[in-house]
Amino acid sequence: MTLEAPIAPMFRHLVTGSVRAGIEEMGGRPVMVVRSVSALRRGALSIDDGETMRVAAATALSFRIPIVLVLASSGADVSDGVASLNGWGQAARALTRCSGIVPVVAVVTGPALSGPALMLGIADLVIMTSDAFAFVSGPARVEEFTGVRIGIHQLGGTSMHARASGLCTIEAGSEEDAMAHVAHLLSLLPANADELAPLGPLDDPADREVDNLRTIIPERATSSYDVRQVIAALVDDQDVTELSNRWSPQLVTALARIGGRTVGFVANQPQALAGTLDIAASQKGARFVRFCDAFNLPLVTLVDTPGFLPGKDLEWRGMIRHGAELAFAYAEATVPRVCVILRKAFGGAYIVMDSKGLGNDLCFAWPAAEIAVMGAEGAVQILHRRVEDLEERQRLQDDYSARFLTPWQAAERGFVDAVIDPADTRMVVADALSVLETSREMLPGRKHTVGPL
Repeated sequence: MTLEAPIAPMFRHLVTGSVRAGIEEMGGRPVMVVRSVSALRRGALSIDDGETMRVAAATALSFRIPIVLVLASSGADVSDGVASLNGWGQAARALTRCSGIVPVVAVVTGPALSGPALMLGIADLVIMTSDAFAFVSGPARVEEFTGVRIGIHQLGGTSMHARASGLCTIEAGSEEDAMAHVAHLLSLLPANADELAPLGPLDDPADREVDNLRTIIPERATSSYDVRQVIAALVDDQDVTELSNRWSPQLVTALARIGGRTVGFVANQPQALAGTLDIAASQKGARFVRFCDAFNLPLVTLVDTPGFLPGKDLEWRGMIRHGAELAFAYAEATVPRVCVILRKAFGGAYIVMDSKGLGNDLCFAWPAAEIAVMGAEGAVQILHRRVEDLEERQRLQDDYSARFLTPWQAAERGFVDAVIDPADTRMVVADALSVLETSREMLPGRKHTVGPL
């Protein structure tokens, strides 16, 4: 027998199967990489493959290093029968044990079918190449049960998962491109939950003024702007890594650095549905907040939302329960949390966007911010519904805006810590994060919470 010389420490190297696992170096740090070889039985996972994945995940957890799963699999190996199902079940359990302790990144380079595809949902971040696809039930089963004929990429292609399901965090052109994304993401994250993320370059002064933010908010209250420009202006070297950018675009989630430290951004996007929150936006924000909290990444929340998106279908699908996911995630988070109210902050959506009531550490507002139960027009319709004269209604709206739609009343009551010059936002946020860096919070002794999942 000819023995292959492994290029890195390998696990179960001579065990037959379509999965290979070993420790490799990415960005100067060790990473557990698990690869399925699609050329062997189309990557079908046998009981041996499940055991290899289990050992790899357990080792990554023991060594406290990230795990990267590169998957191209046709599903469980039929020839192994129920044993193959048990194998990937054991692998899923091992990956679940890694959750919140070491980063779990999945890269899909081909098919990810049936039960093993569910492991993608366990991963923290999922990167899919342009020719990848993933689903639990394939086109044949869909047509058999529903009568709808559909193609594999329409059913579970990368574009669909990036736009509709939210499974795909980042789209990549090739496996090489995907692995480059993996290396970049891991450079922004700690190796495990017991560490802080590595420091980045400190060339960009933390006290740099951002004068363009003084004019970024349009004068018309109904006009939009790109909140990603605000984030870029605040972070080091304008380097922003947006996650899930095509899924629920009215909420932006991104990783970047301020003063060299990795920070997680959650921001309403006025360019999409006016920055309103719906079910998908609440789920997207809640998962990202929990991810940042697990890996010690401070959270900066930029608020500009007129409220929750109204709709019969949304209410029937559980807007209350899913909207509570975002509030629950913020309320549970123990990392430093800074909130900046840019413009509108109305109703329940204002509360769930890391308001002072949910326990943020510091809350700032721009001078033009509007913080209230609702906008002036809606308030006048409720308070003065019998007034029909248009000029009088306009006068009442102007009066309501002057009295209630300002950040000063919220500041007087302690709901806003300071009203700041937009140009000073980077400096203020950087100083706040520096002060909060050593904060500690006592956690209650319990097995786990029961959240509105």
